[in-house]
Amino acid sequence: MNNKNLVEFEKIIEYKFKDNSLLRLALTHSSFANEHKLGKNEYNERLEFLGDAALDLIVSRHIYKKFPELPEGELSKLRASVVCEGSLAKKAREISLGNFLLLGKGEEITGGRNRDSVLADAFEAVIGAIYLDGGMECAEKYVESLMADVVENLKSDYRYMDCKTRLQEIIQKISKDPISYAIVNEEGPDHNKVFEAQVCHEGRVLGVGKGRSKKEAEQSAASDAISKMNK
Repeated sequence: MNNKNLVEFEKIIEYKFKDNSLLRLALTHSSFANEHKLGKNEYNERLEFLGDAALDLIVSRHIYKKFPELPEGELSKLRASVVCEGSLAKKAREISLGNFLLLGKGEEITGGRNRDSVLADAFEAVIGAIYLDGGMECAEKYVESLMADVVENLKSDYRYMDCKTRLQEIIQKISKDPISYAIVNEEGPDHNKVFEAQVCHEGRVLGVGKGRSKKEAEQSAASDAISKMNK
């Protein structure tokens, strides 16, 4: 890879390296290093290790601030969703990272340039390289510029993310009586219905919600109940 390729990639990620050897290392797969008999550790796995740790810290801090109501266990699940291999590979494709990887011939032939594991590892390696080159502030800026939409989508979805289970856990702490759900209204034609549900406990309506399906409406009602309890 020549310097022109590195500059092109820097423009895509909007970060200029002081030491472009770090970027070259981040984009070097072990198959290329082995094939060209490069020196020990002259490939991206150590940077991947560092980037993985930096990514976990950055995302953890971000969701800690975004979701003040979530306990540790839920924060861990949310972080795992954000930094999973599939999510990182998707982001790697968005910045055309695969086009810039240095791969061995065997890895190239077998589709390594578009393999999720290879892309996700390289994505983390680039984070590690930016961290070493510019510090945590630069790494955080880079990660948040690429991953913020992932977190935001999860945040908007969280209203409906197993709220029924969460509500059940809350109620079980204060009562042995069950909660119940009921669809109280339906609107619209068959192909575009909107359902309205309510959740009740001990004869009292705890929350009401709407959705495109009965399940979504019930989750929305549970979310409404949890929000009212938090207030």
